[in-house]
Amino acid sequence: MEMVVINLLNGVSFGLILFLFAIGLTVTLGVMGLLNMTHGALFTVGGFVGFSVVTHGGSFWLAVLLGGIAAGIIGFIIQASFLRRLYRQLDDQVLLTLGLVYIIENAVLWIYGGDVSTVNPPSFLAQKIPIGSYTFPLYRLALIVIGLMMFLVLWWLVEKTRLGAIVRAGMDDKEMTVALGLNYASTCGIVFSLGALVGGLAGFLATPVIGIVFSMSMEILLYALIVIVVGGSGSVVGTLIGAITIGIVDAFGKAWFPDLAMFTMYIVMIIVLLVKPTGIMGRKTWDD
Repeated sequence: MEMVVINLLNGVSFGLILFLFAIGLTVTLGVMGLLNMTHGALFTVGGFVGFSVVTHGGSFWLAVLLGGIAAGIIGFIIQASFLRRLYRQLDDQVLLTLGLVYIIENAVLWIYGGDVSTVNPPSFLAQKIPIGSYTFPLYRLALIVIGLMMFLVLWWLVEKTRLGAIVRAGMDDKEMTVALGLNYASTCGIVFSLGALVGGLAGFLATPVIGIVFSMSMEILLYALIVIVVGGSGSVVGTLIGAITIGIVDAFGKAWFPDLAMFTMYIVMIIVLLVKPTGIMGRKTWDD
């Protein structure tokens, strides 16, 4: 029973990292119809910028902030320079952003090298709490709290603000939203940059748990895409449900079926696609 609780907590904490990472990708896809393959690279950028801040004497929380800002700035440049011209051009989006992934990865490799880097959590979160005869890292519990707080903020932003209303209107009908005179282009830029920023935050918050290495962009992106398929594109609540589901399945898969661990999340994705192809909380996307 103790191991069940520990695996459950491991899964939820990893799931909330996935939520913070995937939320920018799912809203970007739902709002703008942009499949941004560079999102995984922005996760890596956030992790390494935060790593640089800590290794040069900065605080952990300053590193979180600067890692997110760095990813947000790069995301803004990518959207403003390239992606805003490729609406509904899925093939071009994928080719362009995949090329940018390799450029960013090689830049990170050149600067930081190819070794896995990690940092220690803040000293007050470096403790472990007892669970029966086992212990569990306090930092992972902090990740759960941070992830849930960020979920509430993002849910409020999308569901209760004017910016969120424009976002939701654009998800349903971009052309009508523009025809009503709403500044949809600026909204897209804000949403894209905010999604990149949150992805960068997730990149550094995950570093004490999983480490960071230049080549992990596509692996973490794959997790995010599965989360979006399971939870539903464009839904904040769906992304949370999908992320926690995949996090728990991944944790128990690695604990109970290590030889099949890589396949467990695909099984969940296949079941969801068979039962509800739009995802658990899915809504119609730009090309439906």
